[in-house]
Amino acid sequence: MVLALFTTGLLLGGLLSGLVLGALSGLSTPLPAPWRYAAIVAVAAVGLLRELGLAPIPLPQNARQIPRDVLQRGLSGSMQFGFELGTGVRTYVSASAPYVLAVALLLGGQRPHVAMLAGIGFGAGRALTPLTRRAAGTGDGWDAELRARLRALTVTAGAVLLAALSLLALRQI
Repeated sequence: MVLALFTTGLLLGGLLSGLVLGALSGLSTPLPAPWRYAAIVAVAAVGLLRELGLAPIPLPQNARQIPRDVLQRGLSGSMQFGFELGTGVRTYVSASAPYVLAVALLLGGQRPHVAMLAGIGFGAGRALTPLTRRAAGTGDGWDAELRARLRALTVTAGAVLLAALSLLALRQI
């Protein structure tokens, strides 16, 4: 039950972030579309360079954890913790890909439902960690595997995002 409420909170938090980014995306529409798409691809390229260790750029994040006492509030605390983690604004986000996606949502001029789905996708991505860890049965073994593969995962995510956004930009121009 706790994991289900936590996951629901993650999805709702991601949805809220998507709604906000979608609403703010209208501010970029006066810029010519080719400029916006070029900026999206440039940010994605910088994100990939950061993941490769070639551009030591600090991420704009709230460098503190959500307080542990939130989890001690019972079932509602689990949902609140998930919601705050799902928004991505009150905790660490160590990979570049979510920031690249946020820029793409802000500058892309997409329909609101696209931003909402992207936000839900962010929350679902964050939910994969505790869900797969629990499904593995051995938390310590799973943690060791994640540590061993984390760099490859973040670099691959950055490369795929750069390629996808580049193809979308070419399609729009």
